[in-house]
Amino acid sequence: MERFIGIDVHKDSCTVAVMGPSGRRIRCDVVETNGAVLIELLRLIPGERRVCIEETGQSEWLCEILKPHVTEMVVEGTAERKDRSHRKDDERDAWGLAERLRTGTVKNRVCKPPRELSKLRDAVRAYGIVVGDLVRVKNRLNAVYRSRGIAVEGNEIYRSNSREEFLAKLPESRRALAKVLSQELDALEALKAEAEEQLEQEARSHPAVARLTTAPGFGTIRAAQVVAIGITPRRFRTLRQFWSYCGLAVVMRTSSDWTRENGQWVRSDNVAKTRGLTRKRQPVLKAVFKGAATVVVGRMTDHPLTRKYQQLCEAGTKPSLAMLTIARKIAAAVFAMWKNQEVYDPEHRGRCPQPA
Repeated sequence: MERFIGIDVHKDSCTVAVMGPSGRRIRCDVVETNGAVLIELLRLIPGERRVCIEETGQSEWLCEILKPHVTEMVVEGTAERKDRSHRKDDERDAWGLAERLRTGTVKNRVCKPPRELSKLRDAVRAYGIVVGDLVRVKNRLNAVYRSRGIAVEGNEIYRSNSREEFLAKLPESRRALAKVLSQELDALEALKAEAEEQLEQEARSHPAVARLTTAPGFGTIRAAQVVAIGITPRRFRTLRQFWSYCGLAVVMRTSSDWTRENGQWVRSDNVAKTRGLTRKRQPVLKAVFKGAATVVVGRMTDHPLTRKYQQLCEAGTKPSLAMLTIARKIAAAVFAMWKNQEVYDPEHRGRCPQPA
């Protein structure tokens, strides 16, 4: 007998709702957010246990400890459900998770691989956090000079050898702030170098990362980000699914697709309109492939993809759309290399591997 279990997780408590295959509500318990307590409660539930939880900061930990004790573990993203006009509480949320799992209406499933590539994922996460903080501090320091009408070009204000010259241009009341931000910048620069070293060291132990570094515009960091975030190419049945996950899928929309002629419904001649790229994407992977395309076009002047970019621009394609085409081609090559465990081959840069 199957049991569909929805768990609404909070810092201190978890609301656990158990539902039968017919939709009958069997029980609802409130327990402490404690791994041993949750495991003991699941063991008391007979039959095949299928669990659904929301994507939170604790979902990865819960998947790791609960997955060995259940038949199915599902993590639902919260992006699909933004309507809060109805009544909401922990019990309703738990029953809703169980009901959507029972009826198969969990649309936005989040991949949570317990203990798989955990060190590489943490190294990539640490590097991303430090780089984000570094960019934020640079923007704040730049804003201090801009607020006083001081022209700043390049990276001069960030360099220690030219810092005193720029500090002297600020009024005395603003120098203290600029000095604090400069000291924070120096500390983050050292942390960035350390995080990058740790990431490269961890990446060396993964053969997939080494293969992906042969892709155009790729280095160790970009290859490690693809492997750490994507986990496995088997998650994606087709290349288009991988494009969509990376935010490189073009959204097309039509309206009034059918018209009535001679008493019968026939398709109209409406042309699908482009609505831009999908907003349901993994932002880091989107930045990886767009950055790789920028490197190829800007630095690798003799590469076939650069020539393709030039041909598209000469044919009248907007440069931004031409760059998107190059990013999609790089993503297609990376997907093929990753899935077939191959190094980059320029002759097959655009192929899509067939699903195994």
